[in-house]
Amino acid sequence: MENQPTSPQNEQIVENRELNIWEALIPVFALIAMLAFNVYVFGDDALSGSNQFILLLGGAVAAIVGYFNNTKYDKMIDEVASNIQSTAGAILILLMVGALAGTWLISGIIPTMIYYGLQILNPTIFLAACVVICSVISVATGSSWTTSATVGIALIGIAEALGISVGMTAGAILSGAYFGDKLSPLSDTTNLAPAMAGTDLFTHIRYMTLTTVPTILITITVFVIIGLNLEPTGITDTSSILASIKNSFTISPWLFVVPLLVILLIVKKVSPLIALLLGTLLGAAAALIFQPGIVAQIAGADDLTFISGYKGVMQAITVDTAVQTDNENLNDLFSAGGMAGMLGTIWLIICAMVFGGIMDAIGALARISKALLNLFHTTFGLFASTVFSCLALNATASDQYLAIVVPGKMFAKAYRDKGLAPENLSRTLEDSGTVTSVLVPWNTCGAYHSGVLGVPVASYFGYAIFNYLSPFMTLFFAAFGIKIKQLREKSA
Repeated sequence: MENQPTSPQNEQIVENRELNIWEALIPVFALIAMLAFNVYVFGDDALSGSNQFILLLGGAVAAIVGYFNNTKYDKMIDEVASNIQSTAGAILILLMVGALAGTWLISGIIPTMIYYGLQILNPTIFLAACVVICSVISVATGSSWTTSATVGIALIGIAEALGISVGMTAGAILSGAYFGDKLSPLSDTTNLAPAMAGTDLFTHIRYMTLTTVPTILITITVFVIIGLNLEPTGITDTSSILASIKNSFTISPWLFVVPLLVILLIVKKVSPLIALLLGTLLGAAAALIFQPGIVAQIAGADDLTFISGYKGVMQAITVDTAVQTDNENLNDLFSAGGMAGMLGTIWLIICAMVFGGIMDAIGALARISKALLNLFHTTFGLFASTVFSCLALNATASDQYLAIVVPGKMFAKAYRDKGLAPENLSRTLEDSGTVTSVLVPWNTCGAYHSGVLGVPVASYFGYAIFNYLSPFMTLFFAAFGIKIKQLREKSA
């Protein structure tokens, strides 16, 4: 994943000797209780704003705990500011994804993907195909975020047209997207984990395939079984849907050039932010060339002129846009929120960073990790404590990087003392820190993917099979001593 300008390899972990474990857990328990009650009251609307405020209240509880343990207010604010600054890249990418979705809609790029996808992707193999397609794209780009923002959006559209659950589809998309995010040498988390553990990149990747390949094969198998038992509600309407798409848009294979160029730029290690900006501009150009009538219609004009073209494109980039068709089922599908549609997700990320920043400033993150480290004394216990630490940090620090950095720094010596090679730690960090971040609604990854795909975390949680199976796979290997590499003793 690439959602921050830099990865915090050198980040200092704040320790507070005056803070005990129960005090460190008070904000966590308070946050969980408040979020549970809030979701009970608001249901799916909780992410519209109330959950954001609950995260701020959780931060306030952490600040009170810190105050009584001699943590200065200025220190807490500085840590919050540092956390929010670290998400600048994520926020800009989110805005660019909103802009890109808008221009790719009015240009016909997304409708074209859906048009051809409906003809190629049989409902029986659709979900398994989603996993494979997203796995390939994410390995090539090293970014789950780019995968969701490009092919992910199109696959969700195909699923809606076929009448296949978008929750299932999002789970399949994210399973494939995080396969590459976890395994690709282009991914920053794949580089960060071995840096924290003290091993090299390709040793880490080779060792990680031992748990990752079985997990993705199980995931694909499960989706094949689900596909064989699917009864998509929209399959009988496919011919009419194809006709409606062709009547509303100019459909051309040439429109695939734009997404292919964006993916090529990412593979060539161009910054995702730059690639998405260029994808947005190319989408705008394609809209003016292929869909002049739609651009003029969005601008409220009869004909395409320089002014109406500019206005139509800018509206698609910045605000809600919808293209009406003669098929009611497609009207919701062919709509995009533009940059404005991403503001709720950005709001959530900022509030999550407030909570995570204060938890770090008061020393609660370090205290929780140390407590987990001291809880177990066996080799399996060490692996288990690493997994639980990564899961806890994804939920409390709300940031994927911190879920790798903090346990990586805390547990490195413990693995050496047990005579375990550092790749054991780097693999466990990825198996439990990288992939589970998308399962937490207020984590930057969960907020991003649910916002981009338009599917709440609760809807795809049960179908993100690769993501929640990965920690169990690493614990299974540890429990039975499978491929647990020992440190080689150097002779004198």
